[in-house]
Amino acid sequence: MNPKNLKYTKEHEWVKIEGDIAVVGVTDFAQHELTDVVFVELPAVGKKATASTPIAVIESVKSVSDIFAPVSGEIIEVNNSIVDAPEIINKDPYGKGWMLKIKVEDKKEAEQLLSAEQYEEFIKEAH
Repeated sequence: MNPKNLKYTKEHEWVKIEGDIAVVGVTDFAQHELTDVVFVELPAVGKKATASTPIAVIESVKSVSDIFAPVSGEIIEVNNSIVDAPEIINKDPYGKGWMLKIKVEDKKEAEQLLSAEQYEEFIKEAH
C-alpha cells in the first residue's frame, strides 16, 4: 500500500512535500519491479533539477533505470547511505531509502503529481 501523505509520478517516484522541499524516492512497486538494487548514482548537491527529466540512476540485477525529477529546483541534499548500501531501497523505499531532496521552484508542479489513489489506479491500468 502506498502512503497516502505522499504524491507520485507515472515514472514510479514518490514525493513528500515539506514546505518548499520535495523529498524524493522510488515507490515500493518500482523497487519490487527492479528486484535487488545494486547501485545508485545520485546527482551533485547544487545541481539544477528539471521536472520530468532524468536526475539519478538506479541499477538492479535486472536493469538500469533513470530516476526522473518530479519537480524543478535545486538539489539540496542526497542520501549517501543508499550509495554505500543500495539494498536499503528494497528494504525501506518510503523511509531510509529516500534518494534526494529538491528545493521546489514552482509549487504548481507539485500539484500535478498523482495522489496515492491515482497512482494505484495507474499501476492497475498499466500492468
